[in-house]
Amino acid sequence: MPKAKPVILIVEGEYLLRMDSAETLEGGGFEVVLAANADEAIVILSARSDIHLVFTDIQMPGSMDGLKLARVRPRPLAIKIVATSGHVRAVSDELPAGSVFLPKPYLGAELIATLRDMTGIS
Repeated sequence: MPKAKPVILIVEGEYLLRMDSAETLEGGGFEVVLAANADEAIVILSARSDIHLVFTDIQMPGSMDGLKLARVRPRPLAIKIVATSGHVRAVSDELPAGSVFLPKPYLGAELIATLRDMTGIS
């Protein structure tokens, strides 16, 4: 029986970047769920228990940015966070313990390697 793919929630306000990230991650062996903003992400996180990691842009439209999303509950503690931005840098105390900041622009291979490391797949 094949092992289930890790499920990644991509939270990105820019449609083309969201689609590009989804294509990259699906090609890297992940299952992908998409949200255009933090509000959509919270609805998804509340409804699904199979999300392993949230890959979120920091600067997004909506009621909160990616840093606030990373700290919001009811996000299960087991869900890891990778935050990204091309405009601001997140420092370690702005993200929950065990989270990673990946600055834009990043290479697809760099993103896949980071997510594989964080989800424990090789």
